Amino acid sequence: MKAITKNLVEIHLAVLLFGLSGLFGKFLSLSPTIIVLGRVFFSSIFLLIIILYLKKDMKLKEKKHYLYLIMMGVILALHWSAFFKSIQVSTVAIGLLTFSTFPVFVTFLEPFFFKEEIKLSNIMIAIATLLGVMLVIPTFEFGNHLTQGVIWGIVSGLTYAILSMLNRKFVQDYSGVVIAFYEQLIATLILIPFYFWQRPIFSLQDLLLLVLLGVVFTGISHLLFINSLKNLKTQTAGIISSLEPVYGIFFAIFLIREIPTLREVLGGIVILSTVFYSTIKVK
Repeated sequence: MKAITKNLVEIHLAVLLFGLSGLFGKFLSLSPTIIVLGRVFFSSIFLLIIILYLKKDMKLKEKKHYLYLIMMGVILALHWSAFFKSIQVSTVAIGLLTFSTFPVFVTFLEPFFFKEEIKLSNIMIAIATLLGVMLVIPTFEFGNHLTQGVIWGIVSGLTYAILSMLNRKFVQDYSGVVIAFYEQLIATLILIPFYFWQRPIFSLQDLLLLVLLGVVFTGISHLLFINSLKNLKTQTAGIISSLEPVYGIFFAIFLIREIPTLREVLGGIVILSTVFYSTIKVK
């Protein structure tokens, strides 16, 4: 198998696993913070084993980098907590589609992070995405669970956009596996107090699902995604990543019988179209 073909298989498998991870919000009856705690706890252990096996250097070059990674770990905890909250209060489709707005946030935030000019096209993309989100919402009432799901999903997309901007600053200096480990380790430490506050009761099934979510759908999926970038263009990776909600919604239909409404489908088409456009316009 050619290297680029192997990388294409890896990234599609990684994106498939990313999309399926959203279903754990329905499979588990635990709170979002506890689901994320289990996810990052088992994933960070798995990534540490990989780092030790590959003999990766874990030492950071500057002390301020530790502060940045602490901040990134906090943002990661917020991102995943908002993501699972969105899915639990609404549907897998709404959670995945509203999270998928993050590339639009990226194109809008990049001028502030990297001192670039705001382009009119970016403003138009943001407006089009907003229209797509409005289609997904049946009625804008804060008491409506679908509206709450959209709000949490947008928070998830925004926090992930900020995290991706920070990752862009560090990915040139450190291994992606090392960055992911530090982020998830910090997220684990941040979320541990929620365990003692909520005192959840885990069944054997809950523990097995959390191990599966942490090791396969987080640790292995991240390794596949990082490894796939060796011979793929960033643009190609971005376009394939936009398939994440498609995979997730497809399996939600068959595994939990959660069929999206016509409004969700139309809104999803608009959102994914703007995401696709914002991805291919990046040089």
